[in-house]
Amino acid sequence: QAPLVESGGGLVQAGGSLRLTCAASERTFSEYTMAWFRQAPGKERELVAAITRGGPMTSYGSSVIGRFTISRDNDKGTVSLQMNSLNSEDTAVYFCAARNWYGTSFDPREYNYWGQGTQVTVSS
Repeated sequence: QAPLVESGGGLVQAGGSLRLTCAASERTFSEYTMAWFRQAPGKERELVAAITRGGPMTSYGSSVIGRFTISRDNDKGTVSLQMNSLNSEDTAVYFCAARNWYGTSFDPREYNYWGQGTQVTVSS
């Protein structure tokens, strides 16, 4: 079983909203920093948002501040990404990731576990 499984991607019109959810297969992920990254064709993987295990610390990519919100439910073993005011620049494959060190990071190399990704397409 994959350690992280994303759901909620799809096609949405510009200005619309989507909610992505990542389900962790092991309870230990409640101790990890969780994050969402995205990768568009021909571009590098970039951090969208990250949240520490207790939820007190979050980080966001500059292009999504004020539009996206990351949250987690450790009891359920899930982390969610609420995406509002979507535009065509948000079109990408979105990946859930986890790192077993405290603190957020913008570097994908510092994350140990990855999901398979879910496609988000925003039509203009």
